[in-house]
Formats: sequence, C-alpha cells, structure tokens
Amino acid sequence: MVENDYQVGFPEGEMTMKKKLILFSVIIAVILALAGCGKGTDQSKSESDKNTSDTYDIKHAMGKTKIGNDPKRIVSLTNESTEALLAMGIKPVGAVKSWEGDPWYKHIKDKMKGVKVVGEESQVNLEAIAKLHPDLIIGNKMRQEKIYPQLSKIAPTVFSETLRGDWKENFKLYAKAVGKEDKGKEVLQDYDNHVQTLHDKLGDKLNNKISLVRFMPSDIRIYHKDTFAGIILSQVGFKRPANQDKDDFAAQHLTKEMIPKMGGDYIFYFTYETGDGNASKAEKEWTNDPLWKNLSAVKQGHAYQVSDAVWNTSGGVISANMVLDDLEKIFLKDSK
Repeated sequence: MVENDYQVGFPEGEMTMKKKLILFSVIIAVILALAGCGKGTDQSKSESDKNTSDTYDIKHAMGKTKIGNDPKRIVSLTNESTEALLAMGIKPVGAVKSWEGDPWYKHIKDKMKGVKVVGEESQVNLEAIAKLHPDLIIGNKMRQEKIYPQLSKIAPTVFSETLRGDWKENFKLYAKAVGKEDKGKEVLQDYDNHVQTLHDKLGDKLNNKISLVRFMPSDIRIYHKDTFAGIILSQVGFKRPANQDKDDFAAQHLTKEMIPKMGGDYIFYFTYETGDGNASKAEKEWTNDPLWKNLSAVKQGHAYQVSDAVWNTSGGVISANMVLDDLEKIFLKDSK
C-alpha cells in the first residue's frame, strides 16, 4: 500500500509538526490571496473614480452636458466666447468669423493666427467644425439653438442663453466649461479692478449723462442699458438720459425727427459697416443733419465716434477693457 506523502519517511512527532507548517503556509497563502483580491478591488474602484473625475457635468442653456477633463480642441461659435477663451490663455482651434475684419477683429487678429474659420455666428459651418475634431463646442442659444442637436453629435456642446445683458455671466459659464474657473475669476477680478479704478478717477464726471447711438445700413438705434456698452457704463457708474435709462435693449428704426432723443452730455456713436459703404453713408447723412448739429453734446465737442467692433459687436472681456480705456482717455482729456 502506498503511504501518504506526508507520512513517508517521517516519525509521528515530526509528521505532526510538518502538518502544522503546511497548514500555516496554506492559511498565509489564503490571506495573501484575499488581500490581493481586496487590492484589486481598490484599484478597480480607484480607476473608476478616476474615470468619473475625468469628466464633469455643465448645466447650460440647453440642459446638461458631460465634458472630458481639460478640453484642448475648442470651437467658439460667438465672438464674445472667442474673447473669453483668449483672455484665459486659450486659442480655439476654430471660431466664427468676426463681424468686422478679414477674418478677425483688429484687436484680436494677432492672437488668432492659425485658427480656422467655421462660418459666422448666424450661419455656422457644421462640416468645418467636424473636420477639426473638437473636444468642446461653445455656442449660444440666441444664435444657434436650431443646430444644437447636430453640434452635440460632433462634440460636447455648451450654450450660453443670450448675447445681451451682463456678459460676465456668460464668461463664468465658459470658464467653467473649459475647466478654468480659477483663471476665469482672475480675469473678472482684473476687470472689476479696472472698473473701480476708472470710477475713482472720474469722480463727479460720472454725473454726465451718456447717450449711445448706433448707425446701421437700414436701422438707426439708440442703445439703452441692456446692451454691451450700456452694461459697462452702468458698472462704471455713469448716468443715462431719461429716455435711455431703461433696462431693455434699444429704440430702433429711428427717423431723423427723433434725433433730439439722441441728446446727452456726451454722445458715443458707432457704425456697423459691412463693406458696401451704406452704414457710413447713413452716419454721414445723420451727423450732418441740422438736428444733430444742434445737439448740446455736438456743439460742445462731446460727441465721439468709437469702434463698433469694440463697443458693440465683439461683446467680450477684451473689448470691455478697451471700452474702459476709451472712457478714461476721453474724460481725462476733457478734464485738462
């Protein structure tokens, strides 16, 4: 009869000790195996947590979107979001054409070298966007609501609600979407400091009532407080003429008989020229009208033409700081 391997050649006492050693070894092996399983579970959990942290959800005008952490290839579908990205040190891979310029506004042209044009705010080129393989698309409900489904199939897409009102709210959304909230806060704090510094410098000059007028080829407007420039004037602390001191957009489609309503202590006017000369022609016609020349601000040399790109159409933080610079130059010059 074949003996059990544990018994062959061992006296009884030694055999018992051997059994104990073998049993102890088995127990240790089991413990190590279980520990290994536990470690594996922890690693899996850690990896799962990592995967979760590699994405984040953003609530925006169209709902909620999951974005991959630290998006690199970003497409901007509004001029204001383009400026927001640039201000945070991000160059988009694609952006809509500026309303003026070929293809970018003069004040951002140097920062936009190599950026691909993906249409215009009101006419986005989906094919051009898809070719860029973006990680994130930033757009606007007012401009592109109808094509949101197509955009969101190309890449995670975040929309701001409107392009009127306080641009700073949109900026905060964009900063969160690109995962740079700290940098965004820094940019906004710098802007707020700029506003406060200008406010302190101007002192009682803030009592001047500022009128905003815009010339377009087929529409002459007086801009109220819920506009890009109107918001900035309010932030600095300027007053507005009674007929412009309204929390809405603008008085539109004016006739020349309404020129007296353009009056104020100071007038800032800007012209949206599309290239055919019609807006410039309208501006010249209106500013040569006797009713315009009879305005108190015009008589006193307080009517200033400023950039439509900076004071209106771009709508971003870079332009906002430039508007503050314009105000400082003009009012400090007038105080000398």
